[in-house]
Amino acid sequence: MSLRSRLLVAIASLLSLGAYFLPLWEIELQAPQYPEGLGMQIWVNTIKGVKPNDLDSINNLNNYIGMRKIEPQSIPELKFMPWILATLVGLGLVAAWSGQRGLVRAWLVAFLVLAALGLADFWKWGYDYGHNLDVENAIIKVPGMTYQPPLIGSKQLLNFRATSLPGAGAILMVTSVMLGFVALALDHGRQEPLPQEQALRLRDPAVA
Repeated sequence: MSLRSRLLVAIASLLSLGAYFLPLWEIELQAPQYPEGLGMQIWVNTIKGVKPNDLDSINNLNNYIGMRKIEPQSIPELKFMPWILATLVGLGLVAAWSGQRGLVRAWLVAFLVLAALGLADFWKWGYDYGHNLDVENAIIKVPGMTYQPPLIGSKQLLNFRATSLPGAGAILMVTSVMLGFVALALDHGRQEPLPQEQALRLRDPAVA
């Protein structure tokens, strides 16, 4: 790969480090009794409220409908996601250093596969919390009602409007993948360097 493409891959990899310092996903709840709204942010290693007491308020509301309390320390994915991200960043830097297009492609495929698995797991997490309710002990009972937030977009849940969108960390990761594809596109048609022995034989057919 050209030096320009290798630098792009290195920058793309380092961009993903922003996911350690910025939220990956944000869920906002709007309702008449909460004019300022309630918000929840999913980070690479924890879940926080947008405002200091938001997560506690959301858990109190969830208790009324029989939904389990959201406890970041009990979610196993939040324990190994930082290591997965570190591995992806490391693989991208190795690919940039080596200059091999095959490694860059492998890094992008791994990135896309893990991102798809992450979204599927997030959807499953939302489904589990929104469907597996303690109906017997719930204060508010609405037959047939479930409370799964949308993966992306908005959805009405009783008198709350739930909106779920990627956070700045996820946007940086998408940008990282796009830069990786740009690096490959800029290098398209460039011939891979030949091994030394094969190059010698092409220059001098008499070499055995």
